[in-house]
Amino acid sequence: MSDQPEITIRDLTVGYGREPVLHGLSATFPRGRMTAVVGPNGSGKSTLLGVIAGVLRPAAGSVERATSSSPAFVAQRSAVSDSLPISVRDTVSMGRWAHRGPWRRLTAQDRAVVEECMARLELLPLAARRLGSLSGGQRQRALLAQGLAQESELLLLDEPGAGLDAEARRLITEALENTKALGTTVVQVTHDFAEAMRADHCLVLHDGQLTAAGAPGDVLTPQVLEKVWGIRSLP
Repeated sequence: MSDQPEITIRDLTVGYGREPVLHGLSATFPRGRMTAVVGPNGSGKSTLLGVIAGVLRPAAGSVERATSSSPAFVAQRSAVSDSLPISVRDTVSMGRWAHRGPWRRLTAQDRAVVEECMARLELLPLAARRLGSLSGGQRQRALLAQGLAQESELLLLDEPGAGLDAEARRLITEALENTKALGTTVVQVTHDFAEAMRADHCLVLHDGQLTAAGAPGDVLTPQVLEKVWGIRSLP
């Protein structure tokens, strides 16, 4: 595992109104590796991801990036309206806006990247379909392809496999592993312990604080599982 952190967080506090969601959290995310962020509902996982993505501003503390490129943030499929009149190809092409700017004509290289990202997620047969007409798994694959098309050094995902069928989860897992192999730092929030165990690094959040950090097998111990989830072993 790389000794170089891609992200360094120091004394981070984030809140909505008077009640902070994250309290004095400090953590590092190793460069070129996959980090799983786990914890029960309300522990601050999605809030942490939003701060790293730059969507949320902290009340205190800092988030430092080793590189200057903007992160690619893959939203949950439920965050995208069914009524958007765009195709799968249009959706993935929007990932190139990070390089060209909105509504700019794509270059041949841009189009090649879009086609390659759709191929990786087996979306080429669906390229002309309207995004809102897709199944949940298909839509999540399209949103991931959009994120990959940004070619960012940091890929952030919020529950990418939640509620999906086994085939969609397989395709997403393979795409993330391939992306990591190319040197991209991947951070994903997940409730899936099996997914967390496949990661290189794991952060466990509980009540807005960092309970444990390290290799998944070292932090998802019976003691941590009982403290955070009230269970003694992984399901």
